[in-house]
Amino acid sequence: EPPGTPKDFFCHTQDMKKITCTWSEEETYLYGENSPQYTLSKTSSQKTALCKASCSKQCSCSWDIGQQRIWNVTVTVENPLGKKTATYVFDVNHRMYPTAPFQVWEDCTDTEITLHWNYEKNEIELFCQTEVLHPDGKIELHNSSIADSKRITVRGLQPYTEYRARVRCGAARHFWRWSEWSQPLTTRTNEGTPSGRLDIWREITPVLGGRNVTLFWKQTPSFQANGKIISYEVTWEKIEDGSKPESISFSSVYNSTRIFIDNYSYKISIMAKNKANFSRPSVLIISRATDNSRNIFSTEELKEGLVNGTKDGIFISWEPRSIFDSYIVDWCNFPSSQPCDLQWKRFGPNTSSAVISSDVFVPGVRYKFCIYGSVTNKASLLEKKIGYLRELPPRLDPVVRKVDLTHNSVTLFWDSYLTNESEPGFVRGYHVYVSPIQGNCNLKGSKKHLLSDESELCKYTIENPEEKRYTVKHLMPNTKYKIVVKAFTGGGETPIISFRYIDTPYNSNMLYFLFLVVIIPTVVAAICHWKMKWVKECCCPLIPSPNKSKVLSFKEFKIDSEKVLKIKDCLPDVLDMDSNAEAQKL
Repeated sequence: EPPGTPKDFFCHTQDMKKITCTWSEEETYLYGENSPQYTLSKTSSQKTALCKASCSKQCSCSWDIGQQRIWNVTVTVENPLGKKTATYVFDVNHRMYPTAPFQVWEDCTDTEITLHWNYEKNEIELFCQTEVLHPDGKIELHNSSIADSKRITVRGLQPYTEYRARVRCGAARHFWRWSEWSQPLTTRTNEGTPSGRLDIWREITPVLGGRNVTLFWKQTPSFQANGKIISYEVTWEKIEDGSKPESISFSSVYNSTRIFIDNYSYKISIMAKNKANFSRPSVLIISRATDNSRNIFSTEELKEGLVNGTKDGIFISWEPRSIFDSYIVDWCNFPSSQPCDLQWKRFGPNTSSAVISSDVFVPGVRYKFCIYGSVTNKASLLEKKIGYLRELPPRLDPVVRKVDLTHNSVTLFWDSYLTNESEPGFVRGYHVYVSPIQGNCNLKGSKKHLLSDESELCKYTIENPEEKRYTVKHLMPNTKYKIVVKAFTGGGETPIISFRYIDTPYNSNMLYFLFLVVIIPTVVAAICHWKMKWVKECCCPLIPSPNKSKVLSFKEFKIDSEKVLKIKDCLPDVLDMDSNAEAQKL
């Protein structure tokens, strides 16, 4: 292809001694002796070249300025297929492109950085611009206000913070373009006085003669160390008698300590220290141990309320009181360990609920929360809460100690379930499962429950965790059953692994009825058949005995103690005389 008109053609100077012109090289697909040839010359005298061009994607050509300030130059590109030119007219004073500043260094305070630099001397006045990169990625540009100044002060910076700065310069009178950036300089401001206060808390344990107070402190987002914390200063003093304060200093690796105080009121303050200064003190007031106000020493026992876990943490609420200016919730990350890693969180006066979250909260662990109200740095215990991030099934099943059986019921007795802090959930009640060994269960008042093997059980629910007995009714007599008692929590219950087997007895009432209706008449019939003659003589005698006659049963038919049969009252068919002795007696 024939060459195209040179593009991006411009010229500049960096030192007012030499001019450099540049332009873009275009592909012509001709190489070797047929490749494009570039010539740069004065427009008025194109036969005389000013310089020899060198190309590598971009072409450049340089020559000495001399005394001439305004130039009209032409670049010519030519190959065997054609020729093209481009012209550029410029004033050297208006085409200043300085070299990048070098030897950049700094002076720092806690909030300012003063940058210094050097650059190549030339006849044109320069002014420079500084770029400051903040830790959060924010970029600030600062221009020097004085020409040829080789320093600039950047203010309003954060103490003990790392910044990156670089400098570039341009012509002060006829600005055309900035120089390249200098090499970046990374620097850190000096340490300053810590801003804000530490967040402090305490744990109080009554002991003989006073109290052990464990103090905790931590840096909050609002606290700015403004340097490297080298120590913490803890001071405590008795409020009542204005005694001399006591203090102790701790290395920065510590975040807690324990002190002993007597039963009087104390003011405790904690400060952080860096190389520059101390932070403002954080203050706690410890009340007298004999105060009647409801605090951690109150003899009044607070009932522990139950709280529930959510996907984000454990939800806690409390009753707000208008007298407090803030609320504190504390808890242990590891309740069963010592130390338990006490944590706390502060809330404003208009807050009455919160979701407490921690990376170390795990299901099946009971956490205890104490809610305090604080006014003028004096905290009082308001409420206690216990709960789980997520409840798990109980570890053990109730132990059935006694079984009372009847022909149609069974009464189970079990021990009280231990509901200590190690339990993985709150026991909400019990389930009693019953099923005959053969066949399905369809007892009245029960619900069906299917096991993993598709076998069917009858299920009874007891929603009172204090209950220790239950009676299953409507059983069949003389039947073998399997039965089990399971405790359940908010996390459910453990799978059924084993059963207890029972045999209901026969129905005694049915046996008694059977005895009356069948056995006795059978026995009587057998006796009657065996003593037929005697029965006949007793029940149906040929000649009735007067002593056994109903006719002689009335009072008027008795003479003395003998029963008398009046002949006129009956007409005998047969007269028979008993033995002579009997006859004599009669």
